[in-house]
Amino acid sequence: MNSFGKVASLIGVILIVSAGGWKFNNYMYTTSTPTCQLSGIEPGGTYGQAIVGKVRGQDDYKVARLILSIDGEPLSTFKIGKSSFEHPFSLSLENLSQGKHIFTAEVETGGHITRKVCQKVEFYVDKNPVQLAFVKNGVDAKVYQGKTFHLQFQANKELKSAVVKLFSKEYPCFLESNRSLVYECYIPIECEEVPHEYALTVEAMDRVGNKASLETTVRVLSFPFRKQSLTIPADKIKAEDEKGLSEKDLETDIEALLKKSPRQKLWHGPFITPIEIKDQKQITTDYGVIRTTQQRGVCQHKALDMYTTPKSVIWAPQDGIIALKNRFAHSGNTVIIDHGWGVFTLLFHLDTFAPLEVGEMIKKGKPVGTLGKTGYATGYHVHWEMRIGNVAVDPLEWTKSHF
Repeated sequence: MNSFGKVASLIGVILIVSAGGWKFNNYMYTTSTPTCQLSGIEPGGTYGQAIVGKVRGQDDYKVARLILSIDGEPLSTFKIGKSSFEHPFSLSLENLSQGKHIFTAEVETGGHITRKVCQKVEFYVDKNPVQLAFVKNGVDAKVYQGKTFHLQFQANKELKSAVVKLFSKEYPCFLESNRSLVYECYIPIECEEVPHEYALTVEAMDRVGNKASLETTVRVLSFPFRKQSLTIPADKIKAEDEKGLSEKDLETDIEALLKKSPRQKLWHGPFITPIEIKDQKQITTDYGVIRTTQQRGVCQHKALDMYTTPKSVIWAPQDGIIALKNRFAHSGNTVIIDHGWGVFTLLFHLDTFAPLEVGEMIKKGKPVGTLGKTGYATGYHVHWEMRIGNVAVDPLEWTKSHF
């Protein structure tokens, strides 16, 4: 054998001995924790049919076996015999009861020192179909132009999603409260909505993809809106145009706020008026009044105008988030409160603002500012407007206990 062959043989022997030593060392002395990863089953997930997934694991020496169990009871044991592996599993739900379960994958190593690691995943089984039933306004429903149609239905379980389809639009449904399975939907009816009978559909889906629906009709009734003429001095309009942002700016801001509105019901119970109403004469302009002005021609006033002592406190009609605080030419000092799910309170013409920051929470009855006449206003009053999904509705309806 030449010198080159001898060197090659020597290197080979060294490599074999080294590999053997490395394996022996890992067998005897490895104390590192093996790894175990689950895929195909999500923590807190809900399932209605067999769960198919994978278990991946690795160890510095060798994985001896994989043990699967459900709710502490052994399900399957697999011999692995490799340092890394990927093993599929299929978990049948046929014999599992409704509700919560715990799936466990345990990796056990070989070697002189047996080491173990396990992954536990809590999940839910739901094999029941979705069942729905109307609770409120499901039969012979009627609603006036400019009002809010409040629909409620009961489900037999918590839903992943639910919408109402009406007027070729979709409106979100949400739980009435956290401890209820009654879902509700607030649908704004435009002042200009054509009086007619419309088809309404509720579409719901549970967390495993089962679907159900309800169908009914809603009759929109004509409302006899009053008429009014209003004149605002030209010098007042000019002065306000110089001080505040445009109406277009406000509407752009509202569109942006609508996209960020929390998908959460922040209000509880009836709303209150932003000032104390002791006499109905304090309401100077009803919702929906058809106005004629020199600036806009004929348009509808989709809010309530009300007055009290000048510079009196204006308070929040309900809990919510201060979404906007700014000055605009037409509305003057303006505050918008976001009550969640796209339900907004708009308060115009304030004299001063309360010390509030945009983004902070405000409770029902807490001050937002004082009664003023900023913007296109001929006298001291507050313009109280409510919008649902950027459609203005009669706010006084929201103060009723039955609503």
